[in-house]
Amino acid sequence: MNSLGELVAMGGYGLYVWGSLGMCAAVVVAELMVIRFRRRLLAQEVEDERAPGETAA
Repeated sequence: MNSLGELVAMGGYGLYVWGSLGMCAAVVVAELMVIRFRRRLLAQEVEDERAPGETAA
């Protein structure tokens, strides 16, 4: 591979390879966002269930 164009084209399979890597990256980012959202929801539920007179430990 002598040039960037050859690296991107990958012998005609570039669209498949880069598309696959892009989809994997998108899934990882989406999963991280879902985990962050669920964590916030759980923290909010714990806060809501805490008695009004209690303080955070």
